[in-house]
Amino acid sequence: MSQRQVLQVFEQYQKARTQFVQTVAELATRPQNIETLQNAGVMSLLRPLLLDVVPTIQQTAALALGRLANYNDDLAEAVVKGDILPQLVYSLAEQNRFYKKAAAFVLRAVGKHSPQLAQAIVDCGALDTLVICLEDFDPGVKEAAAWALGYIARHNAELSQAVVDAGAVPLLVLCIQEPEIALKRIAASALSDISKHSPELAQTVVDAGAIAHLAQMILNPDAKLKRQVLSALSQIAKHSVDLAEMGVEAEIFPVVLTCLKDSDEYVKKNAATLIREIAKHTPELSQLIVNAGGVAAVIDCIGNCKGNVRLPGIMMLGYVAAHSENLAMAVIISKGVPQLSICLSEEREDHIKAAAAWALGQIGRHTPEHARAVAVTNVLPVLLSLYMETESSEDLQVKTKKALKNILQKCTYLPALEPLLHDAPPNILKHIVGQFSKVLPHDSKARRLFVTSGGLKKVQEIKAEPGSLLQEYINTINNCYPEEIVRYYSPGYSDALLERVENYQPVL
Repeated sequence: MSQRQVLQVFEQYQKARTQFVQTVAELATRPQNIETLQNAGVMSLLRPLLLDVVPTIQQTAALALGRLANYNDDLAEAVVKGDILPQLVYSLAEQNRFYKKAAAFVLRAVGKHSPQLAQAIVDCGALDTLVICLEDFDPGVKEAAAWALGYIARHNAELSQAVVDAGAVPLLVLCIQEPEIALKRIAASALSDISKHSPELAQTVVDAGAIAHLAQMILNPDAKLKRQVLSALSQIAKHSVDLAEMGVEAEIFPVVLTCLKDSDEYVKKNAATLIREIAKHTPELSQLIVNAGGVAAVIDCIGNCKGNVRLPGIMMLGYVAAHSENLAMAVIISKGVPQLSICLSEEREDHIKAAAAWALGQIGRHTPEHARAVAVTNVLPVLLSLYMETESSEDLQVKTKKALKNILQKCTYLPALEPLLHDAPPNILKHIVGQFSKVLPHDSKARRLFVTSGGLKKVQEIKAEPGSLLQEYINTINNCYPEEIVRYYSPGYSDALLERVENYQPVL
């Protein structure tokens, strides 16, 4: 065989390998092909091609593996069991930028599925190599490495700590300062994933100087970047007062409030989440948000969106109101109660209704004035109906019951309480009757209205256990009226009157 023929054979073999990896990479983009590829044993066929002498074949083989591993955890597990990870890590340090991107993609695709698979990546020494890639001159390599590190860190505190120990955080902070928007996004996302697990991990991110750089990007025109920046700041602020105050000191107010009007729903949601995470810590931080116009801005935001986007804003109002009477009054003055009432009635998801019920309870629990502000929106019958609805989730029933109890124990606005007398179960009824027993002894006009509206008649129909708190409240109410009036409205009194008429012998 001549030299020319030998070269032709090698050339054909190279073309066949190239065609094979390109076809597999292409087929792996469509979910309907995945099972067939898996059953054909494609993983074991791709593995030796990672060490091919032709760089494009190596890169395409890695890309195909990444697409397969990305699809489900079984295929990702096959990458781990096939001893493919050590090859990738070795090549990641040695090869060109195209291969580095493909290899980092495989690591990300494997690591995203579960803590166990992410741990396998850590165990094969990938973190040190990925961190070195964060210093690569090519922004695409940095981005691929940051993405893989973020996917490993997001699972739990231990994996996140491993990423920190590998020295990733200072380099990720440098990445958010790079001009490329895509790199900024992924680096901010990775910092968010590291920060979320514990105050100590969040402090590591803060110590690397992340907050000032993140705060500067709040008004960046790129919506996807804003989402990640706001998420990272939220994950830092949620852990402690000190960390929340650092966000405030970076002068995120009032600029963050403009994000509540953003056209991107996730930007709105993440901005409201950040404000919530700061507001929940102390009355002082909540007051700062009120002073910046934050409560009114959040209420507007809730009014302009639907579903889960509303949730952090609803909770933020509850946290602010929970701190003190004055802060709850700030929510009332900004017309927060009608907006929360709308959420309670409009939303379909039980967890959003539950959050609105909780927030209303936090507003109404302080004084009779606060309770009245909630009650006049006619929200009490809605809360009662949701509590009694058999299809309501357990959490919704717990939250509505607690909210009703909080509001009822302070509410002295009787016109809002009276409709509840007819439908409330005994455990709620005692709070309603209790409020009547507090108000009626001191208000003659209310006593008269209670009779003419049918309230007194309804109270007489309540079957209370002798000696119970409910019975004591009923006795207190009855003592506000002449005995014959109470008797007149008691069940069976009309029958007793008719019997007396029948038995009456007129004097002829």
